[in-house]
Amino acid sequence: MADNIHSYEQHSTNWRESSRKNSRRTYITIGTFFLIYGSIGLLIDTYMVSAQYPLVPLNIIVTHLLSLQPFPIATSVLLAIAAIALWATFVFHDKLMLLGTDSREINHQTARSLEEQQLYNVIDELRIAAGLKFMPKVYIIEANYMNAFASGYSGKSSLVAITSALLYKLDRAELQAVMAHEISHIRNMDIKLTLMASVLANIMLIVIDFLFYSVVFGRRDREKNDGRLFLIIIILRYTLPLITVLLTLYLSRTREYMADAGCVELLRDNQPLARALLKIQGDTEANADTITQEYASTPHENVRRAAYIFDPTTAGISAQTLSGIFSTHPPIQKRLEAIGFKKRT
Repeated sequence: MADNIHSYEQHSTNWRESSRKNSRRTYITIGTFFLIYGSIGLLIDTYMVSAQYPLVPLNIIVTHLLSLQPFPIATSVLLAIAAIALWATFVFHDKLMLLGTDSREINHQTARSLEEQQLYNVIDELRIAAGLKFMPKVYIIEANYMNAFASGYSGKSSLVAITSALLYKLDRAELQAVMAHEISHIRNMDIKLTLMASVLANIMLIVIDFLFYSVVFGRRDREKNDGRLFLIIIILRYTLPLITVLLTLYLSRTREYMADAGCVELLRDNQPLARALLKIQGDTEANADTITQEYASTPHENVRRAAYIFDPTTAGISAQTLSGIFSTHPPIQKRLEAIGFKKRT
C-alpha cells in the first residue's frame, strides 16, 4: 500500500539554506565538467605535439601548450564544437524535450477545459510570485502517467509541460505545488546547466572514443611518451563514461532538492508538494504495468527522464531496473525529509 501524508511527521528545516547549499554544489559540478573537458582537449594537443617531438618530455610539452606555445589547436576546435552544440540545444530545446510525445501548447485562447485554463492561471500566478518577466510556454502531454518537467535556457525561452494524467488527478493545491517546483527550476536557471552538462558529457565521450581508436589503430612507434599517453587514454576511455554518469546524476539530484525548496518558499507551505509527490508515486506503483508499457512506447523518454519531477525508475518503471544509485532523482523519502517530513517509525 502506498504511503500518504499521514505516514509522515513534520519537522523544522531551513529551506533557504538547503537551496543555497545545493546551488553551490550545482556550480561545482558544472565546473568539474569544464575541467574534464579542458583536460581532454589538452590531452589531444599533447598527443599531437608529442608525435612531432617524440623525445621531448611530456611535462615540457604540457607547459608549452599552457603558455600557448604552440597554440592548442585541438582544444580550440573542441570548444568551438561545444559552442555550436550548445547553440543548437538553445535554439531547438523545446522540440528536443517534447520529441516523441503527443503534446500541444495551451494558452487562454486554446485551453479546452476548465482544468487547462486553471493550469495556465496557476502558472501565471506563480510566475509573477517568482519574479519572472516572461510567461513560460505551457504544454499538455496526452499520457496516462503522472509527470511534469520544465525546460529552457532562460526565462524568455522556458517551457513547462505536464501530462494530462497529472493535470486531472491532482487537486488544485497539489497542482500548484508541482508547478511551483517547475517554476523554481526556471528561476534557479538549473535547466540551462543541466542541458549544458548533458551536451558536454556526450561530446566528451565522442572525443575520447575518437582519440582511443586513433591511438589503437594508429601506426606511430611506441616511444616512451606514446606509452604514457596510451595508458592515460585507455584509463580515460573506461572511466570517463562512469564519471560523467555520476556527475550528471549528482547534478540532477541536486537540482531536484533546489526546486523542492523553491516550491516551499513560493507557497510558504510544504504539505501540497509532499502530497503531490506521494500521490504521483502511489499512482505509478498502482498502475505499474500500464505505465511501464506507455513509457516504453513513447520515444525519447531518456531525453526527459532527468527533467521530470518524478523518475519512474524509482517505482520500478521502465526497462532500467537500477532504481537506486543510478536514479536521476533522490528517493521520495529523502526529498520529503528535505522539505520537513520524516516517516513515522
